[in-house]
Amino acid sequence: MRSSASRPLLKAALWDMDGTIVDTEPYWIEAERALVEAHGGQWSQDQAMQLVGQALTFSAGILQEAGVKMEQREIIDTLTGHVISQVRNSVPWRPGARELLDELYNAGVRCALVTMSEGPLAREIVASLPEPYFEFLVTGDTVTQGKPHPEAYLTAVELLQQQDPELGLHHCVALEDSVPGVAAAVASGVVTVAIPHILPLPHDPRRTTWDTLEGRTVADLEELVALRQEFPDATFGRAPESDLHPTGASAGSQHRG
Repeated sequence: MRSSASRPLLKAALWDMDGTIVDTEPYWIEAERALVEAHGGQWSQDQAMQLVGQALTFSAGILQEAGVKMEQREIIDTLTGHVISQVRNSVPWRPGARELLDELYNAGVRCALVTMSEGPLAREIVASLPEPYFEFLVTGDTVTQGKPHPEAYLTAVELLQQQDPELGLHHCVALEDSVPGVAAAVASGVVTVAIPHILPLPHDPRRTTWDTLEGRTVADLEELVALRQEFPDATFGRAPESDLHPTGASAGSQHRG
């Protein structure tokens, strides 16, 4: 573990799951299509894209409109069960995620999972990792208001503060891929890194955007936290990538994110 002198600012990384650590979106879309077709309907790619990052309750309502004659809870359980079964066959890791998790873990930076997927799927993913990277999980079935509300991230920070009362929002970095997830992280006040995946994200100067986690390091995250501490009132998140790396280096408590 590195000394506090070399790592004085970054204390915790808060990780989204679906789309950030794992690419489960194809599994969700496959489950949606199978469910709609089983009820005599058709499910297009455009319809599927409308549900990316949305609350599972919202998605269930859209599937009902598409002809699925089931209660929302039953739809959510069916979709989630399908994704879990697929994950057990093959975990679709996102580029660079496991490597950055491992570096954070070995550097002594605390990590928490902040996902709006429900506990069973989140635990399945975490169990597939080689080390106990995550100190705890905040899942969609443990919060009242889901992303884009900041409750999940604020809950994670409060749990981290139980062991370290001096930890503040400015010591934490959130890693997110979707519009609702990025909005939740930014609204919570933590330093936010967006790694867009399925859909593009609107411009927002309050966050940093990376194309991928591949090749990213603890030092990259430390630099963002240092910038926040140096310029707490600035829209620091859009510093040019060439400056930072001169070598080129809603409503509803459940989302898939």
